[in-house]
Amino acid sequence: MSADPVLAQLRAFVAERDWDQFHSPANLAKSISIEAGELLECFQWSDAVKPEETVAELADVLTYCLLLADKLGVDASEIVLAKLEETKKKYPVETAAGRSTKYDRLPD
Repeated sequence: MSADPVLAQLRAFVAERDWDQFHSPANLAKSISIEAGELLECFQWSDAVKPEETVAELADVLTYCLLLADKLGVDASEIVLAKLEETKKKYPVETAAGRSTKYDRLPD
């Protein structure tokens, strides 16, 4: 498990408030989705967003993601890097650069 100072502060924040009892993996996953919806709401009618509101919502999403990773006993940085390696194989630079095409529709 990472000794990340952000994660340490999140753990302390949750512990001080006795909120871990509410942080089941399912509840944290729901919270991620709810906060992601609030982040998307910042862009609902226009791409001209209020940066402070958008950043605050992004922080909420990231907070719940970090808490879920911690609850699952995985290091968030490690799983992101592992997934990146998988994605690099699906989207080789030679065929994917400059394209938004899904990996199974890229030219061979």
